[in-house]
Amino acid sequence: MKYKPSIVAAYFAEMKLPPFVREHQFHPDRKWRFDFAFLEERVALEVEGGIFIQGRHSRGAGVAKDIEKYSEAAALGWLIVRCQPKDLCTLQTANLLKRACSNAHRRTI
Repeated sequence: MKYKPSIVAAYFAEMKLPPFVREHQFHPDRKWRFDFAFLEERVALEVEGGIFIQGRHSRGAGVAKDIEKYSEAAALGWLIVRCQPKDLCTLQTANLLKRACSNAHRRTI
C-alpha cells in the first residue's frame, strides 16, 4: 500500500502535529533517511511497508539493516515511531506522535 505525501501532510496538519520534514537524512556519515522527521522534537516516523508479503522489512538482511539504522538513530538522540502504511493517517498514529513529540523535552543524551 502506497501513500500520498500530500494527504499525509494535510492529515498531520489537521491533527495539529508539529511541522515535519520528509526523507530527512539524519546521520552525518550514512545516507539513511527517515520517512518523516519532526526535527525540533527529534522524533521520526518510519512507515514499514511490505511486512506481510516478505518485503524488505521482514527479510533477514532488511531487518538487520533496520536494526543498525534505528540503533544509530537512537544513539544520536532520535525517538523512532513505526507504523504500517494502512495506519499512517489514523487517530492512533497521530496521538502516538503527539505524545512522542510532547515528551521530547524530557529526553536527554
